[in-house]
Amino acid sequence: MARNEIPASGRELKFRALMAELRRGILDGTWPPGSKLPTERALATETGLSVTTVRRAYEDLVDLGLVERRQGAGTFAAQRPDGDGAPAGDRRVVGVLVPDTTFYYPRVLQGIERELAAAGARLVLACSHYDPDEEDAAVGRLLSSGVHGLLLVPSLHTATDPGRRAEELLALPVPAVLVERRLAAYGPGDPTEHVCTDHEGGAYDAVRHLRALGHERLALLVRTDAPTTAPIESGFARAAADLGLHAPLHVRDERDGWNPERADLAIAELRAAGVTAGLCFGDREAALVLAAARRAGLRVPEDLALISYDNEFADVAETPLTAVSPPKFQVGRLAAQILLRRLADGDASPLHQVQLRPRLVVRASCGAALAGAARKSPSNAS
Repeated sequence: MARNEIPASGRELKFRALMAELRRGILDGTWPPGSKLPTERALATETGLSVTTVRRAYEDLVDLGLVERRQGAGTFAAQRPDGDGAPAGDRRVVGVLVPDTTFYYPRVLQGIERELAAAGARLVLACSHYDPDEEDAAVGRLLSSGVHGLLLVPSLHTATDPGRRAEELLALPVPAVLVERRLAAYGPGDPTEHVCTDHEGGAYDAVRHLRALGHERLALLVRTDAPTTAPIESGFARAAADLGLHAPLHVRDERDGWNPERADLAIAELRAAGVTAGLCFGDREAALVLAAARRAGLRVPEDLALISYDNEFADVAETPLTAVSPPKFQVGRLAAQILLRRLADGDASPLHQVQLRPRLVVRASCGAALAGAARKSPSNAS
């Protein structure tokens, strides 16, 4: 059998897909000439492939003349002669730093890419993996690659001094717009240009929706190690106070602490407190609580109404989850628009500090459809 007739193994297909993605990223300017590519270990972690597979891909790219190895420094996109399909040198180049490319941020990146492509700008992507040291290194690589501006998702929520960290970012030699990050505690003293989701408003709307369905005893179940937690808790507390609800129950734990056993304990707490509805942050935690409710013999939504916060995969839960849905695509797109305007107008452009309110996507888990049917029932007519 000829070589090209041998069926490709799953491993080989993954290798080919990685090669195609890397080659496309180099040729379309995601990694412009001279920019540093991720380390083999970092790329293996990000893609789920082995370090050996990544190393093989880099070696093949060296053979193709697309990358070069520098002893002790890493792997870099090679300089290419004009006319080889590389983007024009006078196009805007925007560096984008996100903490993760798997959850939440893919839709944000799609919005950024859509806007930059429409403006004829190029994107250079870096990922910090929620590591402050890697974040600094990634920003340095982006600057070294010659970007004109930055769209950043920095780790302000874990910084010892968030204000000082923001000042460091504002002092960078190119304009920077923060994405889904701001100095909320500073109020009008926040000097950053940013586009964020109004998570406080999203939680408020979830509580208001549950109250409209007749629920008075609510619970908030959250993972505590996320920048979104604080505004969700604030919005939930404000709504409960404004609507005159009974003191809500709070169930808090780190992301790694949420497992089926923890969810069972949470359901026991909810039952003991007479809770009839809850807001869960995020989808994973909501799915765990949903399963725990079923194990405890509770019906959702008849015995316990649930709303999830995130809407990443809320629609595929066993009982489709009503969810607060952050406008991720729009956040990315608007952030890119603001940065491009800043690059075009400089200091003449006003400082943008934008919050976009999430929308509530109603599904089966909150009982809205059942409540609506009950209201329309002839037996409930006056």
